[in-house]
Formats: sequence, structure tokens, C-alpha cells
Amino acid sequence: MTDTGPPYPAPDPTSNEIGKFTIAVSPIGTISPFDVWTTIISQFANSPILTQVITDFATGIDQTANFDNFYDNIMNVDTAYGYGLDVWGRIVGVNRTTTVFTALPYFGFEESNEAVGFNQAPFFSGQTVTNNFILDDVAYRRLIIAKAFANITRCSTPNLNAMLMMMFPGRGGNAYVVEGAVFGPYFGFEEAGDAVGFNQAPFYSGEAISRMVITYTFQFALTDLDLAIVQSSGVLPKPTGVLAYVAVI
Repeated sequence: MTDTGPPYPAPDPTSNEIGKFTIAVSPIGTISPFDVWTTIISQFANSPILTQVITDFATGIDQTANFDNFYDNIMNVDTAYGYGLDVWGRIVGVNRTTTVFTALPYFGFEESNEAVGFNQAPFFSGQTVTNNFILDDVAYRRLIIAKAFANITRCSTPNLNAMLMMMFPGRGGNAYVVEGAVFGPYFGFEEAGDAVGFNQAPFYSGEAISRMVITYTFQFALTDLDLAIVQSSGVLPKPTGVLAYVAVI
């Protein structure tokens, strides 16, 4: 007689039964398939027709593969891609499409330090030139993790520096946060100690220099993608009531 009973030794207890998951204790990820033999009482274990019907039915409704795919493709941000990352983006509050504002030279006076003369650039039209970037999965995942970090950070200098290290690894230079603002020099007399002469800097505009500020400082060139993330994603947090500047040196 053909043995149609359960396998021996019995497999490990399943982890996807309803009511078996213990928060903060049970593992998350690949789960064991449901053991259908736990539903068959012993006197029917050697009935080939009955056990075949039950095992076929269990195979047809088994959601183990779907649970695994859901976790890998959507729930786990480290392995999610495509639609899964779009879901994470909505959760943390960042879009896959970001915008970088491009400052083009326009006709103007030399003192502005960013304008050019006749026959070199058009008049300013009043409209800001922008470029849209659609992030690929690798860049979008980096942005999502950084935004999630920004959502819960205390905005202390060590926390912000840790976020910058995570966002810009291996760039050949440092990225860090310092208290205060990095302002360029203005035209003035040598006695000021921080002023420069003619044709080297603009006149001081008379605006008050804020003291409650922090400066995100980058010691490497920012790509267009970096600028899009820094300028428009809202991923660089700042404490309440504090201004934030970006300096590339």
C-alpha cells in the first residue's frame, strides 16, 4: 500500500498562520509555507484521494509566494522597486520627479556679480528656468530613506551630519552642517577685515545678516541631480525658526 501520510519528520512550524505573528518577535521576510497536514486528522492521513484533494486545494490558495513578493517588492524599502518605491514616496512625502532651478546669466550691471553686458545675454523675462528630473530607483531609494530620516530627526548637528553621510557617500569630499551662515565678501575698506576692493564683490545690500542659521556645506561639486534633491525635495531639514543655506566650496 502506498504511504500517503504526512512527511516524516514533520516540517518546522509554519510562520504564516493567522494569530501566530508576534510583534517585535516574529521574523519578517521569507516565511515558511503553510503545513496542510496539520488540518488532516490521523485516520484520514492514508486516504490518497482525500489527501490529494486537500493538498491540491491548499496549493491553490496558498498565499506564501504573494506575501513574499509583497514584502520584497513593496514593504521592504531596501529591495522595493518601481511601484513599491512610489508607494514609499507617498508615505514619506517625496516625489520621483524633482525640479532644479537653473540660474542663467542675463543682461545687467557688473555690480550684480551674476549679470553680463551687451550682446552676451537676454533681458530677464521674469520667469525662472527649471529642469525636471525623474529619479531612477537607486536615486529615488536614497531620497526616500533620507526623507524618512528627516521626518523623525531632532535636527541636531550630529543627526544632520549622519543624514548627509548617508545621502552623499564616496563623493571625494565632505558634506557637513555648521552653525551660522557662509556669506560672500562685499566691497569695502581693508580695515573691515572681511571686505574686498573694486570689481571683486558687490556692494553690501543693507539687509540684516541672520544669526539663527545653519549652512549645509559641500566640499565637492553638486550634480544636477544633487541640486534637484537639495533644492526642491524638502529633504534637508532645519530646526524651527532657523534659516538654512547651502554652500558649495
